Amino acid sequence: MDMMATPARATCRLSETQVRFRPVVVIVGPTAVGKSRVAVEVAKAFETEVLTADSRQVYRGMDVGTDKPALQERQAVPHRLIDLVNPDEPFNAGLYRRQAIDEIERLYRDCRLPLVVGGTGLYVRTLLKGLCDAPQADPIVRAALRQEAKDHGHDRLYARLVDVDPVAAARLHPRDESKVIRALEVYQLSGRRMSAFQEEHRFAERPFSALIIGLNRDRATLYRRIEERIDWQLSHGLIEETKQLLAQGYQRDSAAMKGLGYRQVAEHLAGECDVGEMVLRFKRDTRYFSKRQMTWFRKEPGIQWLTIQESESVQHTATQVIGQVDRFLATLGNQG
Repeated sequence: MDMMATPARATCRLSETQVRFRPVVVIVGPTAVGKSRVAVEVAKAFETEVLTADSRQVYRGMDVGTDKPALQERQAVPHRLIDLVNPDEPFNAGLYRRQAIDEIERLYRDCRLPLVVGGTGLYVRTLLKGLCDAPQADPIVRAALRQEAKDHGHDRLYARLVDVDPVAAARLHPRDESKVIRALEVYQLSGRRMSAFQEEHRFAERPFSALIIGLNRDRATLYRRIEERIDWQLSHGLIEETKQLLAQGYQRDSAAMKGLGYRQVAEHLAGECDVGEMVLRFKRDTRYFSKRQMTWFRKEPGIQWLTIQESESVQHTATQVIGQVDRFLATLGNQG
């Protein structure tokens, strides 16, 4: 039986000295690992809010498929940086960083600790380390590249990237269309490789003092949790949610609708596969996605990993995270 209790603290607010260090706590990990529920308990302990770092939860109307926090969790702890744009509106890491920094500055003014939680590694990296000085997105170039992918397939685009920027290509999955298009776009607009811009920048900005905690589980447990969550999503309205989005005019080839769950359900609704095959694809693709997330995070320096045991309660994990945060804050100056 898990008897560990949340340790008491004299104050949940940051001292003025600590605020000057601009502390940020980040909780990352693969999908379905349990980040959100742990984050709610940590946020309660520090009387703060959850700043979400999830590239799919920014879209309005995409709730079940992106596993947005339940109403009960949102009532207990405010969640920011979700429901920012409609599914057909553009959104990227730069826009995320701008809005996240606004939220962080608001919390600092109230002497509260920013708590960033999510599985979108690029959003976290961009927030903590800034953006490289590559050209801004060009809608005409981007539309042409998307049309090329639609007409000739992902492999052709990826082969082009291998030719012009093999370093960037090696870092990307051939099916990661948005990132492949971005790298080609940068090359077409500037004549320079995306990898060259990234090498110059090296994501070297350090605007915050960050504690990054990574949550993980053994692979078998994580995959079981992924499958259980997908079963829950399908039984709690994901198919209906996808139908509604399509009826509202959002196209299957849009970035939002290509997300996990929506893509597979849309294929089923279009008659391209039966329900059984749809579920198999959904679970398989989500397992692959979790592996890519872990590959990304393992390459990121400075993450303090915490492996959650299968029998471990949310409160137990949260208590361990809270202890790490307390020790981190103690290094930034006296409490109070």
